[in-house]
Formats: sequence, structure tokens, C-alpha cells
Amino acid sequence: MNVGDRLDHYRIDAAVSRSDVATVYRATDVNTGRFVAIKIPHPGMESDYVFFERFQREQDIGSHLDHPGVMKVLAGDHHSQTYMVMEWVEGKTLRKILDHEKKLSQELSIKIALEICRVLGYIHGHGIVHRDLGPEHVMVDDKDNVKLIDFGLAAQVGARRITFAKLSQVTASPEYISPEQVQGKRADARSDLYSLGVMLYEMATGGVPFQGSSPFEIMNDRLLNVPVPPREIDPSISPHLQEVIYRALEREPQYRYANAHDFAFDLEHLDQVGIAVRPELEDWKKRQKQQARRVVSYAAMVLVPLAIFAMLLYFARR
Repeated sequence: MNVGDRLDHYRIDAAVSRSDVATVYRATDVNTGRFVAIKIPHPGMESDYVFFERFQREQDIGSHLDHPGVMKVLAGDHHSQTYMVMEWVEGKTLRKILDHEKKLSQELSIKIALEICRVLGYIHGHGIVHRDLGPEHVMVDDKDNVKLIDFGLAAQVGARRITFAKLSQVTASPEYISPEQVQGKRADARSDLYSLGVMLYEMATGGVPFQGSSPFEIMNDRLLNVPVPPREIDPSISPHLQEVIYRALEREPQYRYANAHDFAFDLEHLDQVGIAVRPELEDWKKRQKQQARRVVSYAAMVLVPLAIFAMLLYFARR
């Protein structure tokens, strides 16, 4: 679609985002004059059974959820082709904010995480798991209110699983995916809380806890290693906030926060959060010592031959 094109009674104003499977446009409803967001699948995607199932699921979920923190899917009349009409949301994605600011203050990080917790509490209470929570799917307005968008991978608790071949097109973001999702297990509400823990880590420190040169390495990193302790990156992060982040990032779901309410309670009462003796910190300290020893060893391997060469050169000149 091009700017100015008409799609039924909507006029296309601008393309705002594009993924592997669809493009989202800002459009104007010429009957009411209000802005809307229109999601149009790319040509050929309608014939993809998995995509079509997910598209219909997203539309159904979005039309039934009614919360100020969830992008609303608008009930539609007859469509001349497959597309989805959603409310237009003013603001920026958290991704754009982080790209610009690099990291946020502890206060703002907590505020945004709290807002997301409240929205997750609502959708989880209605049997919905987002499954693709990340900064790209969180809108933040000028008053720091948040709204979750893009429920393309969301699922209802107990709904049948969809088997698919085009994994790269529908898998959640590798930086934020939970360990159980990496292992191919079914995601639940605690998977969303893990993803929020990754986002809180990123907001507070300026970087994601698990990294790699490919999606596979990133996902594998969270199964094998522990992240850099947040306070090692920024000592101004309180021990209590670090503990909250660790609780959200527990590798095993049963050790994480049981629900969004418990997560929010700790964020609201940081001074009441007990500081646990964590093996993650000990593992990190051991790894740092091992790295330091390796650096010294490598330095010795380089310096000793240089010293011998310097001595030989000195005596040769004498």
C-alpha cells in the first residue's frame, strides 16, 4: 500500500513498521476522521496455514481484551481483503527509547516494569500469555504509561499448539525468550515474567543479560551461563532491585515469581525484598577470577619471549 491509497473506508497515511509477515500502517477512517493502525499480511502469507491461524488468534484475543494497557483490536465490518484494524497508539516503543537513551534511571525502569506487570496481571487473569514480550512490543507515551502491542504469538492457556515449519518467522525474540521456550516447552505466565526480567535488566543496565553472534548463541547462552550482575555494570543499582531481577530471571520457572502481582509487589516495596545468597554471584566471581588468571597466563606467554629476546639483543650489542 502507498500513501493516499484507499482500503475500504480507510486512507493509508504512512507505513510505521514492517516484519517478515506483515506491515503496519497508520490510516484514517474517512467515516469518523480518527486515526487507526492497520496490519496487512504480506502477499502469500494468507495461504500459510500457521500464519493465518495466528492472525485470527491475534484478532480474536485483541477484540476481547479491554484494558488501557492493551492495544485494542477494533471490531470490523466487511473487509475486501485480509487485514486487522487496531486503535492508534501515540508514543514510542520502548526499543526506540532504549536505542536513544541507552539505559533508564532506576526509578523510571521500575515505573515502566510496574506498568507492564499490571497489564500482564490482567491478560494472565484472562488466560492469555503474550509469549513475545520485548521492548519492540511495548509502547510508552509522554507520561510513561505503557501499552502492550502485537499479540501475534499470544496464546490462550490450554489452547492447542500449532506445529509449524517456518520457525524463523514466528519464533519470539531470542534476547527475551524464556529458557523453557528455548527448549521447546509450552510457555505460561512465568515465561512472560522472565521476558519482563530481561527487559528490566536492560532498562537498568543498558544491555541484555544474554548475548551472542547469532540467535542460537543468544538462546543457548541463557541455558549455560549467568549474566553479569547488574551492580557490576552500574553500582548505583540497589541490591534489592538486583535481587528482583534475579528472581525474574530464574532459569527454572518454579523458582521465578509465581505471578505478575508478586513481581509488582516487590517492585513497589523494594525495601522489603530480602537479599538471598545467590550462586549466580559466586559463579560470576569465579568466572572473573578464571578470566583474570587466563589473562595473566597469556600475558606471560607473550612477555617472557619478549624479555628473552630483549636480553639477547642487549648482550649481542655489547
